[in-house]
Amino acid sequence: MADRNGRVVLLTGAAGGLGSVMAKALLEAGHSIAAADLDGNALARLLESLNAPRERLLPVPADVSAEDECNAAIETTIQHFGRIDGLINNAGIGMSSIRPDAESRHPGIEELTPEIWDRFYMVNVRGPMMLTRAAVPHMRKAGWGRIVNNTTSYKTMLRVLPYGAMKSALESMSAVWAQQLDGSGITVNVLIPGGPTDTPFIADAAGWPRDKMLRPAIMAAPAVWLMSEAANSTTGRRITASEWDVALPPDEAAAAACRGIGWPELVSHQAWW
Repeated sequence: MADRNGRVVLLTGAAGGLGSVMAKALLEAGHSIAAADLDGNALARLLESLNAPRERLLPVPADVSAEDECNAAIETTIQHFGRIDGLINNAGIGMSSIRPDAESRHPGIEELTPEIWDRFYMVNVRGPMMLTRAAVPHMRKAGWGRIVNNTTSYKTMLRVLPYGAMKSALESMSAVWAQQLDGSGITVNVLIPGGPTDTPFIADAAGWPRDKMLRPAIMAAPAVWLMSEAANSTTGRRITASEWDVALPPDEAAAAACRGIGWPELVSHQAWW
């Protein structure tokens, strides 16, 4: 059972570059983590590096593209810790899974087979939906919960297929969920790095200088803040981690790094609402 002074967070893609940073930061903030990842070897390395007791850190091997494994991840978290307070949908597949240089030399429609589209949808859209759907009833019963989705920058949404389109869908879903869950005690927000980040998610063949990329560590402070009581009234917002100034008090840093989810400025450009 988890300590009531901390929260219980299911973090997907926990063994990756961004996930491992958030897992470490949340543990250091006093939270308990169910670390979900498809890569069992990477998950084992994460547990070894974090060196936290099983009462605080639980490995959860899971493929988020499979409904039964999503449901099992939620149930395993609750069985071990007694509850689930937060869900960070961080797992995903990127352009380098198509070919190593696809981050910089974007595939055209002829190259993107239905199988590629299906795989990107299953992991980047359907997985977060299934996990959120399974987690919300437990959070609703408790009257408190956090859903945090990792989407992407607008430039990527508008220029890169299929990754950008799938993250656009998750962005839209996040906005709708925030409205549907408003007043329930469950908040829904988006957290993104804000640009290319130096992790294995981007292959070396992309050709981008790694010393110019964002550091994964920028995700730590906003992830911790989103799980805090200070963020109780923050929902329907997107936080860009690269704009988070750790020199500021957390509430001020959050205010400066937040925007509305999606494209709220386009609401006025329509004939009917």
